[in-house]
Amino acid sequence: MSNPFLLKGNPPMTDLFLWGKHPIHTKGEWMILDAPDLQDIKTRCDYGFETMELPKGVHPDKPYGDDAPIRIYVACLAAYNNGELHGHWIDATQGEDHLWDGIKAMLAESPIQGAEEYAIHDHEGFEGVPIAEYESIQTVAELAAFIEEYGPVAAMLAGHYADLADAKEAIRDNYAGVYPSVEDFAQELTEETTKIPDNLQYYIDWESMARDLEINDILVFETGGGEVHIFWQR
Repeated sequence: MSNPFLLKGNPPMTDLFLWGKHPIHTKGEWMILDAPDLQDIKTRCDYGFETMELPKGVHPDKPYGDDAPIRIYVACLAAYNNGELHGHWIDATQGEDHLWDGIKAMLAESPIQGAEEYAIHDHEGFEGVPIAEYESIQTVAELAAFIEEYGPVAAMLAGHYADLADAKEAIRDNYAGVYPSVEDFAQELTEETTKIPDNLQYYIDWESMARDLEINDILVFETGGGEVHIFWQR
């Protein structure tokens, strides 16, 4: 007969993963439980399991993802004002609720009883986009998700536009593609829309055409590695 508490390592089909720890069945190590329902969870707890439900990529030993590539460091202001440093790094890509949970947990562990105020004292992975000390947590979560999905070019768009919604619209509706250079884009665009006689191919000044496009029609962001991302200005 198979052990009903055997952990198979297959994550449940949900946005959250349920982890379990048991001194015998998991040898005291956290492992992902195999698609449990509510009754199964209760039964496991009755048999001495500790359980924790967390987003993908977050481990129970670091429940707020303090080693995540895109993260913020929130500090307790009551502790700071009393000459003590207390804070947590929190994964910024898991959503607004996750950030608030991390902030509340940090404040609950503060050496100053009843601490309620916090500030963002550091951040990583935002690709140069500044995060203010009292930045909206909703904005932090949306920006982190945007950068995680689209990479450095998303951060450049966020820095260019005053409103993150405009940056999202640009990448959704106005993205022309990634090219080795603007000259390559100008050449491809021209050849797709115009029949160029073979005897004129070598007389076209792609560099000047690219410069005109940048002045009037397109936004260009260089992300390194010999790549430029091009967006139509509409």
